[in-house]
Amino acid sequence: MNSKNRVQWVYSSHNNQELEERYNQWAKDYDSDLKKDFAYRAPIVAAEYFIRYVPKEARILDAGAGTGLVGRVLTEMGYDNLIAMDMSPGMLEEARKKNVYRQLYRMVMGEKLDFDTDSFDAVICVGTLTLGHAPASSLNELVRITKPTGHIVYTLRPDIYEEKGFKEIHNELESAGKWKLAEVSEEIQVLPKGEPDIFHQVWVYQVT
Repeated sequence: MNSKNRVQWVYSSHNNQELEERYNQWAKDYDSDLKKDFAYRAPIVAAEYFIRYVPKEARILDAGAGTGLVGRVLTEMGYDNLIAMDMSPGMLEEARKKNVYRQLYRMVMGEKLDFDTDSFDAVICVGTLTLGHAPASSLNELVRITKPTGHIVYTLRPDIYEEKGFKEIHNELESAGKWKLAEVSEEIQVLPKGEPDIFHQVWVYQVT
């Protein structure tokens, strides 16, 4: 299976168990496939927004860390207190090899996370709030585990935002006084080689 078909194969998973199994199978080739066939640039794009809001000494959760591509970028930018969380043991094992995380945990976005309230100064989530992956309700838990005044930075496709409940969750959390919008990017091409017609935005919210 070529990598472009593999992306669609992962997106078409019917449940979390299938999604986890497919990522486990892909884990060893994931980084090279995304670089070679997609020129994947979401981690660096998101990190460029993240660095505007989050101090270097912050305790950071990489939610849906995958193989650790975001962690590697943030480490190169001077962050060194990174915690990884992902549903796929295979992906986490690849992330472990990068030696950029202090701890790695297997947890599932959309379920209650096994972290105390106000555990992190900031959360970054890249490529996880997408088709067939973590639901919009995941944002409630990310807010819970982030300290007041901390930031949550994540990528989201505009069509997913409109159609999969994210717009409603954004508004609910804002109306409830749980967070406020700090910045949202223009639509950005993060897979210019493999999916040039698919755009993403980077959202930055501050927990209140």
